[in-house]
Formats: sequence, C-alpha cells, structure tokens
Amino acid sequence: MRFIAVVGAVVCALVLPALATAGGWASVGFEPLPDGTAAGGTWTPTIFVKQHGITPLEGLQPVVMIEKTGSGESTKFLASAGSEAGEYHADVVFPSAGDWRITIMSGFGDSQVTYGPVSIGDAEPAGRGPERFPIIGFGIVALGVLAAFGLLAARRARRLAPASG
Repeated sequence: MRFIAVVGAVVCALVLPALATAGGWASVGFEPLPDGTAAGGTWTPTIFVKQHGITPLEGLQPVVMIEKTGSGESTKFLASAGSEAGEYHADVVFPSAGDWRITIMSGFGDSQVTYGPVSIGDAEPAGRGPERFPIIGFGIVALGVLAAFGLLAARRARRLAPASG
C-alpha cells in the first residue's frame, strides 16, 4: 500500500507542473514601425500583449531591446502600461545610425517578437527638422501674399496716374 502511495505522489509531482504550464503563452505585437526615425530621435511603439492571442494581459513590464547589426551594441527600454488593457508604450532612442534589430519581450513567460533589421538614418542638423517647416512655410506664403499686393498696388497706381500732355 505504501508503494502505491509513493508511486502516486511521484507521478503527481511530475505531471502537475507540466499541466500548470500548459496554455501559458501570449502573443506580442506592436505598431508603428520606426520608419523615418533618425539617430537620437525617439520612437514610441504601442505594444499589445494578449494571452492566447485573445485576452489582453495587464500588469506586465514589457521590454524593448534594440541591437545594432554586426556591432553587438544593444540597449533595453522598459515599457509602461497604456490606457487600454494589454497596451504598453516605450520611448526607444536609437543611439546611432545603422541597421537595428528590435526584440519586444512581453514580460509573460517567453513570449516575444523580433523584427528587423530596420534602417535608422543620421540625426538631422539642428533647425532643419520637420519642426521648422511650419515657420518656413508660413514665411514663404507671407512673402507671396506681400508680393501679390505689391503688384496689384503698382498696377493700380499706373492706371490712376494722370496722363501727361
């Protein structure tokens, strides 16, 4: 009788942990891709973690790891919870231009996704980035309007000038 109890305990000890880990997986996705991100710029992906690809998982600490191809250079960035269940955000900064591989670890078991390599361009010189375009664009439009008014005023002045006799 003792032999059967010991064998039963050993079988339970071996089978129960295997059953407990069954179904313990999650899918990981993210958007958008870092297209157009320059070295030193910040890319903020939205990360989605869903258990069995369906149920959003909360309370995790996903990690975004970037690795520069061929150099061994890598950096990790912690993600924080977003406004929706299973949604996370990380502020990722690529330290230099080149080709980078992106790995997002969900924080739930071994669930992760790897993408890339993606090409990161050189940093833009100060004052030449897209943040300056509205000011330059406004200046060009303002000059065009002033030139148009100047032409109209010149034509009107010519038309109203008295004829010399």
